[in-house]
Amino acid sequence: MLSKITSFALCGLEGVPVEVETDICKGMVSFDLVGLPDAAVKESKERVRSAVKNSALRFPVNKITINLAPADVKKEGSQFDLPIAVSILIASDQLTAATGNTVFLGELALDGALRPVAGLLPILISAKAKGFTRFIVPAANANEASYIEGLEVFALKNLKEVVDCLTGAQEFSPVSQRSFKAAVSSQKYNSDLSLVRGQKVAKRALEVAVAGGHNILLAGPPGTGKTMLARCIPTIMPDMTFEEALEVTKIHSVAGTLTEEGIVSLRPFRTPHHTSTVVALCGGGNSKAHPGEISMAHKGVLFLDELPEYTRRTLESLRQPLEDRVITVARAGGAVTFPADFMLCASMNPCPCGNYGSAYLSCTCTPAQIQRYKSKISGPLLDRIDLQVEVDGIKYDDLTGDGNEETSAEVKKRIEKARAVQRIRFEDEPNSLNSGMGEKQIKKYCKLSPECEDILRAAFETLRLSARARSRIIKVARTIADLDFSADILPEHILEAASYRSCGADS
Repeated sequence: MLSKITSFALCGLEGVPVEVETDICKGMVSFDLVGLPDAAVKESKERVRSAVKNSALRFPVNKITINLAPADVKKEGSQFDLPIAVSILIASDQLTAATGNTVFLGELALDGALRPVAGLLPILISAKAKGFTRFIVPAANANEASYIEGLEVFALKNLKEVVDCLTGAQEFSPVSQRSFKAAVSSQKYNSDLSLVRGQKVAKRALEVAVAGGHNILLAGPPGTGKTMLARCIPTIMPDMTFEEALEVTKIHSVAGTLTEEGIVSLRPFRTPHHTSTVVALCGGGNSKAHPGEISMAHKGVLFLDELPEYTRRTLESLRQPLEDRVITVARAGGAVTFPADFMLCASMNPCPCGNYGSAYLSCTCTPAQIQRYKSKISGPLLDRIDLQVEVDGIKYDDLTGDGNEETSAEVKKRIEKARAVQRIRFEDEPNSLNSGMGEKQIKKYCKLSPECEDILRAAFETLRLSARARSRIIKVARTIADLDFSADILPEHILEAASYRSCGADS
């Protein structure tokens, strides 16, 4: 007998329908699985056999042929265990149920228990767009499935419950809809700007960077609070919308890093180690392209601590995604495009000993050592970092004083107002932040007075800036003007923006 049921495969962040066809006929006993399966799918034969037997069901002793169509799409992952098992039960007349609009996903344990699968959320979103509304998934994926409206999702514990659900032998309720607002309110950041003493210049630079979505470099001696400042960035970023949260959750779901909450409700903050490879940063794999750290930081922050310690090749791989906000990873299994709209925050010491330019400590490095150290970061990459800020040490009295530091919530309010201005400005544009402006938009929204042009010309010649650096100064000045609720870019805005190019790595 022949049976056909539906499952889904993942191609990047998109779900692709897969029809599981099972034919059971007389002949030499065999169990053949075709349709371009990978090793994990091929091994499902043994998992399915044991799961069926240990669920008090009969595994047919016949010639079994299973085809995963379309046959030219690579099938990867363990989510095909459940559809294969159900298809065998239908083909062997042990199960009679209408499964036409039902999608089956789940990995089977040898005792028939259903184990969670990675990438469920993007599959549900893609399947819904293709007209599928009924799903049977593992119970451990229930939270992940509960945020998508308009779907009937049954989260079950084992194969026996799946059979009972399909035959009506037992009543099961679909997963209840969960509130995204409740998920947001239950999550809190562990950092706050009020915990960082002093560093007014650096805090101001963080505010400007987040308000306009600009990249930032913090340069200074060890122990001055660069990492602590970086960890505060998500706390002053506006809360994610539900649509943004779904985008981020899709990536983390594919990577298999989702928590029990089932959705990413806080802005990601990714801190890859300096020994990370290009593949770890950009994504990829031997055959299938997996999201890397820059995609995991989508809509959040990618923090590179001790920037010169990363290999030159790894750092150069950032240049394209910093401009395009997406990254295309090509592997033997095909090319996949992942979103990479992140804010880059990097930190570094000004020299090998870390004390160059410090007001409190003496540097022991030679000019040649300092130059060699800074040359590890290429000019084109530095050009893409809008703000380069010096973070110097602070006095003991500043650490122990009773002065009240501004909280992240207070800074966040100003940033949200500045971003509201930008949303109105770019209402009919593809970008929503000043950092995403092209040259045409700069000419339209960033007109400079003769006095501003003179200041910018002086900075361009004195600091020996590139054309890209000039454009980025103007973008930062536009953001500073937005924070001041100024319709025009004033000389003080250009001066402050230019000051962020004359320190840090260029000092």
